[in-house]
Amino acid sequence: MTQTQHYRWEDMPRERVTESLERRLITADRMMLAHVYLEKGCIVPKHSHENEQLTYILEGALHFWIGENGEEELTVRAGEVLVIPSNVPHKAEALEDTLDVDIFSPPRQDWLDKTDDYFRQK
Repeated sequence: MTQTQHYRWEDMPRERVTESLERRLITADRMMLAHVYLEKGCIVPKHSHENEQLTYILEGALHFWIGENGEEELTVRAGEVLVIPSNVPHKAEALEDTLDVDIFSPPRQDWLDKTDDYFRQK
């Protein structure tokens, strides 16, 4: 049995992923919790992953393009949650400085081993 663990966000290392995006991660065996800090105008390029994703906006707003060709568009604002099923392509843009809580199941291995190259695409 895994032991319980206790974390404080302020104690977690803040990783700079791009000029306009930073994140903090907490990982368990079968899920991952992330604080993602996006500056206004930050683009998360189109990507997909096997992981189910819950995106909960604490501050700010993200505009999403969902689907292979971005056929569905919606804006998720503070206090709102977007559920992204496995393997659904999505792209996002921060409409203002944004704090986003992402929950993934299973954990994002590409985030853990730093092979999430889609962040660095133009």
